[in-house]
Amino acid sequence: MLSVSSKPFALILGPSLSAASPAAFEAGFRRMGLKPERAVGDGDATPRYRLHFGGVAATIARAGEAELAEADPHDPATSSLATSLPADWRAGGGCWALWCDEEATSVQAPAMRASFQMMVLLLDLFDASHVFWPPARLWSDAPQFRAAMAEMLVSGMPPVLHLVAFRRGEKGGEAVVRTRGLMLFAGQEIEAPIPAGWTIADLVKRVARLALDLMLNGPLLEAQETRGLQPGETVRLRPPDRGDATPTVRAEFGRGG
Repeated sequence: MLSVSSKPFALILGPSLSAASPAAFEAGFRRMGLKPERAVGDGDATPRYRLHFGGVAATIARAGEAELAEADPHDPATSSLATSLPADWRAGGGCWALWCDEEATSVQAPAMRASFQMMVLLLDLFDASHVFWPPARLWSDAPQFRAAMAEMLVSGMPPVLHLVAFRRGEKGGEAVVRTRGLMLFAGQEIEAPIPAGWTIADLVKRVARLALDLMLNGPLLEAQETRGLQPGETVRLRPPDRGDATPTVRAEFGRGG
C-alpha cells in the first residue's frame, strides 16, 4: 500500500490529458523512459504511478484538495511569476502532483538534477501550461519553467526566479523584501529593507543575485560587506541570528560616499 503525506515536489497543470485512460498514461510514461508502476494508496481509488528515472523514484497522481488549496492563486500567500491561471484551473482533474522520494539538499545534487529532468519530461508529456513550485509557493508559466530547467541542466546555473519567491513585507514599520523557498537549497532565507528611492524591482534584482550565490556556494556564515551591482553601491550581509525561527540573512544595500 502507498501512503503519500508530505508536500509534493511540484504541481503540474496539464488539462489536455485529464480524460486519458490509465493505459494511455502508462504508455506515455514508458515513452518518456519513466518506467511506471501502478500503485493505489490507502482507500484511494485514484490511480497513482511510481516513476523511476536517473536513480530517483517519484509518485504522481491527480492533485487532491490539500494540494489544490495550498496552490490557490487567489490566496495572498501564493506568488506567481508573470503568469495567471485560467479561472477553471481546478476543474476536470487536470492538475497533477509529483512527490519525489529524495529530499532536496542542493540544487546541484545528482538526485535533484534527476528530479528536475523528470519534471521536464512530465511537462512535455502533459503539455503543461503552468507549474506550481511548493517550496516557494510559486506559480510559473510551464514553457518558461521548462526552458529554464533545461538551461540549468546544461549550464548548471539555477533559475532562481522560478525556484524562489520574492515577497514584499514590513518589519518594524520598514518595507522589506524577503525570499521564500531559498531555505530548501541554501538552508537560509534573505531579508532586505527597500532603500529610499528604490523600486521593489530594483531590490529584487539584487536579492536574486545574492540568492543565486547562496544556492551555488552554500549558506552565509560570517558577516561581510561587498560591492553592489552599480558603481559606488555596497551591500552588507549579516548571517542569521541564533533566535531565528527560519535562518535569515540580513542584507542592507547602500551607496558609497
